[in-house]
Amino acid sequence: MKLFSVKKLISPTVSIQGKIFVAFSLVTLLAIVAVTSIVYLYMRETVKNNALTSVMDSIRQADESLNIRLEEIDRLNTVVVTNKTVLNTLLSATEEASYEWFQEQKRIEEFLSAVIAYKAYISRIAVIGLNEKVFFVGSPWLDKNVIKTPMMDYLIQNGSRHAYFHQTGSNDSIVTGRHIRYNRETIGVVMFDLDNEFIKKIYDVKPTPDSMLFVVDEKNEFIYQPDNSSVAQETIIKLSQELAGSNASVEKAIDQRSYLVISRKSDYTGWSTLALVPMESLLSETVRIRNVLAEAAIVVFIIILFSSLQVSSRITRNIRRLRSMMMHVMEGNMTLHAVEIRSKDEIGQLYQVFKSMVEELKRLLEGIKTSEKMKHEAELAVLQAQIRPHFLYNSLNTVKYLAKLNGVPNIEEVAESLIELMRGVLGNSNEFLSVQEELQYVRSYVNIEKYKYVEPIHVNIEIENEELLQYRVLKLMLQPIVENAIIHGIASAEHGGLVLIRVYKEQKELRLEVSDNGKGMSDEQIKALFEVKEGGTYTRFSGMGIRNVHERIVRLYGESYGVFLYSEPGRYTKVEIRFPLLPSTDSA
Repeated sequence: MKLFSVKKLISPTVSIQGKIFVAFSLVTLLAIVAVTSIVYLYMRETVKNNALTSVMDSIRQADESLNIRLEEIDRLNTVVVTNKTVLNTLLSATEEASYEWFQEQKRIEEFLSAVIAYKAYISRIAVIGLNEKVFFVGSPWLDKNVIKTPMMDYLIQNGSRHAYFHQTGSNDSIVTGRHIRYNRETIGVVMFDLDNEFIKKIYDVKPTPDSMLFVVDEKNEFIYQPDNSSVAQETIIKLSQELAGSNASVEKAIDQRSYLVISRKSDYTGWSTLALVPMESLLSETVRIRNVLAEAAIVVFIIILFSSLQVSSRITRNIRRLRSMMMHVMEGNMTLHAVEIRSKDEIGQLYQVFKSMVEELKRLLEGIKTSEKMKHEAELAVLQAQIRPHFLYNSLNTVKYLAKLNGVPNIEEVAESLIELMRGVLGNSNEFLSVQEELQYVRSYVNIEKYKYVEPIHVNIEIENEELLQYRVLKLMLQPIVENAIIHGIASAEHGGLVLIRVYKEQKELRLEVSDNGKGMSDEQIKALFEVKEGGTYTRFSGMGIRNVHERIVRLYGESYGVFLYSEPGRYTKVEIRFPLLPSTDSA
């Protein structure tokens, strides 16, 4: 109750520090909100400009990629129209289905195949003579009926250098061609068909998932348009005409939705590329920026809160120091490490009173500790005085002598072991002895206990290093552990019992481990081993249980040492004693 009262006194619900902290927090919050809003608006505009630049670059790269392919086709056009095989074939008078015609077809198709070899973007190459000779490689199928089509007329009229024609319908593709001339007269046309999937791949530019891109030629025909277009073609053509011949961007309301329209015209083909990007999708990036700004604002706000807390704490510094001292005392630390409070106000007076109280408490605790030590020593003295050693030695020697005279070696062995055990317990007043002596007491105890059971008791001792036998331990540490292993562990087991004692060093500690293969122990049984029996005494031979051994070690060396028990019912029990390394030169 006293500790609870102290906690209430040093934890006020309302303080000057809290008021200052709240005031600083409100001012800081208003400032951060204002600055964050300004930065967000600026970043929003910046994101919009960056998106515009990105879309323009994407369109430019698509146009340049297509231009590179068209320039390559133009060079192939030149190769074809100047080839002697092509000219000779178109000028020859051979008729179709003759042997000479088949030879010409073979030669020209081999030449055309070589021209477009490894050009995956070319779906077909054809040489068409005005004399109705048609040769082609690729697909789709082509015959002499192509001569009477509008495409042929367009290529003948505009094919002095190169011309482009957009086929629609089932053969949706882009055709680029050039007429073939001989003696300044047009004798035919060579044309290349670009794969429509190649065009779609080049112009499949999507700055945002719902953006759209259109390519319109000079005849207002669509070279490319997205499959999911929600904007009418008339609207796109109108926008193309409004922005014709310019590389610009405008915001337009189309079908009650705001779009950023970006236009670019190719100098090589004359085609116009229009990108329609919805404004809400374009500015969706600002949502992420807003979240980042909010997170940054929260971090800054927390930092400023911490700073304001530090500033406000200066006003109540002495109160906090006194509170810290009280908390240390509540935790059992009687040493005041804090800086002394020298103020002359009420806090200084409280500090002097508290300091006097701690000194008096330390004095009382030292007295209690001394009394407990004297009490413990008195208990050991009373324990050893309960039986007179000389009388007991003489009696046991008489039993041993009579057993030897009557030829009873087991009684002789028991008597001799009991004499050795009693000599160590009653004849040695030191609280410490060597590991070797402690193991000898255990051997004597086992020699006595083994005659109580039908099945033999096997006790094995493993020493990691012979030097460990000379280290000093508390007297009678192992005997209660081994006794518990024999009586509660393997005595009631149906099979032969085994007790293993290991002595080793680990993590700068001396470890004594006792394990058995008996019936094991439950959590309740383990807990009972560390409890005092009825009447405040122990019922075992030594007068000390496992709990007593644990408390003796903890009292001298702290909570990190003592007895640690591990068990699994029906399988095993392992008791580990952790003890500091005390060489034989240490005083008992």
